[in-house]
Amino acid sequence: MQAPPSKTQSRGAFGSRLGFILAAAGSAIGLGNIWRFPYTAGENGGGAFVLLYLVFVIGLGLPVLLAELSLGRASKSNPVGAFKRFFPKTLWPLSLIHI
Repeated sequence: MQAPPSKTQSRGAFGSRLGFILAAAGSAIGLGNIWRFPYTAGENGGGAFVLLYLVFVIGLGLPVLLAELSLGRASKSNPVGAFKRFFPKTLWPLSLIHI
């Protein structure tokens, strides 16, 4: 758990009211699409696709999520720092520079 911000630390904030409104609208539209897609697919005969999609998301996504969390906790660092610490002789960080 993160400590509450002290008086010397500042919290992040939106730069303008328009930025906040656009972020809130984007979030609402995204949530609407997340709920609408499975319903529409199921109504039009795509329920098997949605079921298989969820199985693959859980089957592939959950192990990757747990691996990333455990690497981060063990290294007490961000993802790049964790890989530099645990795999120091690999060249993958150099490929990130060119992106």
